[in-house]
Amino acid sequence: MAEQELPEVHTVGLSPKHSMIRLILKTLLILIVFNILFGYFDPISSLGKMSLYNNLFPGRSRLPYGDDPSLSFNMTVNQLDAMFASHEIQKSTKDDREYRVLLVGDSSVWGFLQKNDETIAARLNRKELQTSDGRMVRFYNLGYPTLSLTKDLLILDYASGYQPDLILWFITLEALPRKKQLDSPLLTFNTEAVLELLERSGLEIEGASEMLQPPGFWEKTIVGRRRIIADLIRYQIYGLLWTATNVDHHIPASYNQRAEDLSDDITFQGMLPEEFQPTMMAFEVIRAGMNLSEAPIVLVNEPIFISEGENSDIRYNFYYPIWAYDRYLSSLEHEVESNAWDLINLWDVLPRKVFTDSAIHYNQEGVELVLTKLLSSKHLIFYETSTTSKVD
Repeated sequence: MAEQELPEVHTVGLSPKHSMIRLILKTLLILIVFNILFGYFDPISSLGKMSLYNNLFPGRSRLPYGDDPSLSFNMTVNQLDAMFASHEIQKSTKDDREYRVLLVGDSSVWGFLQKNDETIAARLNRKELQTSDGRMVRFYNLGYPTLSLTKDLLILDYASGYQPDLILWFITLEALPRKKQLDSPLLTFNTEAVLELLERSGLEIEGASEMLQPPGFWEKTIVGRRRIIADLIRYQIYGLLWTATNVDHHIPASYNQRAEDLSDDITFQGMLPEEFQPTMMAFEVIRAGMNLSEAPIVLVNEPIFISEGENSDIRYNFYYPIWAYDRYLSSLEHEVESNAWDLINLWDVLPRKVFTDSAIHYNQEGVELVLTKLLSSKHLIFYETSTTSKVD
């Protein structure tokens, strides 16, 4: 009997076109689900803390900021966790032999037009100072460009977790006006941290509820966070170039010098002398910092350029008409006395020649003069390791 032939079976497969459509749909579905999960768990803080700095690369000596990343091998990163994850303070383990001093302030502390080994903190560390009980004094540069006391308060509060023994808070009038407190991008990029800080410290800043809106759900997704994520990745890549060059700030061969001849405009922040009130200055932000910090804080009123050029009888410099700055000095003295704050007032200690591109930036000669004044203050009694005499 002949074997019965089985019918031929034909499998019907998807065409390449349909296979591609299915692949695209699956990919889109996965991306949507991943976006939803990312937005729900919002791991941006954890991502910021994951850093190649202090691991594969050394920690940076100042917080990330860069106008020209391709030349400075640095860039502006406004995500607070990532900023500190890349800083050398993250890796530095404090022990009983270290006396830790944090420097908080604006671009003059950060070191604009200065190499990273020329800043105030770097020069102080070179002196290898010690306390009377033999602890080595270590200074950390936590200055950050932009003028706002509230920006300083945010950095000061975050840095409190690194066990400081002392904080030097550099201030100047341009950082005090109430209407400027939210001007720093660092605040608008860290809205949740700022709002929590304001609530905890009892601060009420005009416009905060409008400007500092917490991110919504979709803003927390990968799509919503795409710029921050891209910046975090780029910043890690720059670590390789920075490690090879030790360059984190491009200093041009030439720049515009600070203005010697000044405008005859007598207004400050758009206000005439009769319109200006001491209550328009946000001294309550300083009070909040003093109350929040477990470490003692010494205020340092920064040096300013004092012009001798045209209209120097009206204005000290580009920033300050004489009447406004003099009222600030009087108000600052009153606040210091009323609140028993420690203050080192350096406003007029530097000669005109040391200032560079602005009324608050100065060169290495200026840095050395500032160090001399700081270390001769009764508030900073440190000693050189090679001697037992107080540093002059």
